[in-house]
Amino acid sequence: MFSRAVPRAASRLGRLAQCEAQSQAHGFYKLPARAWRSPVEQRCTRRHMSSILQQARDLNKESPVLFPFAIGVILLGLCTGGIYLPWYYKNVIVKPYHNYPEPVAKELRKAVYYSKQKEMVDANKYFTRALAEASRCGMDQFSPEILGIKLGMSGAWQVAGRYPAAAEVLEIMRSDCWDWLDERGDAHQTDGNRTRILKVIVELDVRLGELYVTPYVNEPENAEKVLVEAVETALNERNRRTKDGVKEGEGDWMTDEELGGTLETLGHHYEQFDAHYLATPLFLQALALCPPTSCHSVVLMNNVSTCLAQQKPPPTLPATLSKGSTSSANTFPAYPPPPRAVLIDQARQWAQKAIDRAATITPQDRNDDCDSGCATATHNLGEFLEMEGRVNEARAKYQEAQSLARSVGFKEGVAQAKEALKRLDQK
Repeated sequence: MFSRAVPRAASRLGRLAQCEAQSQAHGFYKLPARAWRSPVEQRCTRRHMSSILQQARDLNKESPVLFPFAIGVILLGLCTGGIYLPWYYKNVIVKPYHNYPEPVAKELRKAVYYSKQKEMVDANKYFTRALAEASRCGMDQFSPEILGIKLGMSGAWQVAGRYPAAAEVLEIMRSDCWDWLDERGDAHQTDGNRTRILKVIVELDVRLGELYVTPYVNEPENAEKVLVEAVETALNERNRRTKDGVKEGEGDWMTDEELGGTLETLGHHYEQFDAHYLATPLFLQALALCPPTSCHSVVLMNNVSTCLAQQKPPPTLPATLSKGSTSSANTFPAYPPPPRAVLIDQARQWAQKAIDRAATITPQDRNDDCDSGCATATHNLGEFLEMEGRVNEARAKYQEAQSLARSVGFKEGVAQAKEALKRLDQK
């Protein structure tokens, strides 16, 4: 019996040991994993945190005003950065180029960056890459976006002081636009593209005219050529629409303000090169297109007055040409030039008209042009009196002009009046 009882006890003990082992194994498996930290590390961490807090308390005690202010500035900077950076990315990085595919926009961002640094070799490289990417993406080479890239390239050259390169880009654009009009203009008359390209040509002509008269290019003949082309293009299209009517889908042409600005640009060009007899009718046409409530009309009247006073009558006509006669069927009637006194009197009348016009403009429509225009017209009246030898009256006008210019902060007018008064004192 004993020999049989031992195995049964052993088996029970074995099963009990297995159960305990399994329960221990299962219990150990279910314990969560924890990073063991020694008591020394825990004490060091607590000591480190307490030292930071203690230092903050000490700083706050030493500087009860400056320390909270510094903390506030830091928090404000963090909040501002959190708001500004997303805005900057959206409005500066993405928004200006949202009309372009990403491959084009990527190259444009680089081009603009190097343009601002005036590193034009790299800027030109990335502008060229942007145009190549646009062509690969299938963008229309005469779309506003592509023409905008080319205008940006010209502007970058100009800002960098490379005026001939800027003019060359504009000349290439101008030639390409005329070719497009000759080849495809009629087919795009009713979708607005012909009108848009014509406007671009006028804009390019005006930009080129301004570049050609700079000392860095100094090509006044080319400036006159492109500015005359701009005026003729604008007027011819306006006359065509008046005569034939506007076709459906053709789009609006230049506004009176835009057309007047084009005429005025050519007028200033003639004025710059002492061709005042050519500038006068252009200023008059621009004045006719200018609203009577605009202060710019005061400026234009002053321009007319100045041109009349500075006109140099052409040489005396040959004896064979009398009043109303013509040398051939294709020439205009030849009239003798007006006397100098008549031109001065007309100039005086236009200067007075400028002052009267400025007085009729309501405060809500007034701007600096009205104030500076009044001072300029008054100064011009003084010059006309000085030309006639009426020194005392001229001095009174110069003093009035100086007072007006000083009251409106027109520094150039003040300086000119002082110079005129000094000139009179020396007589």
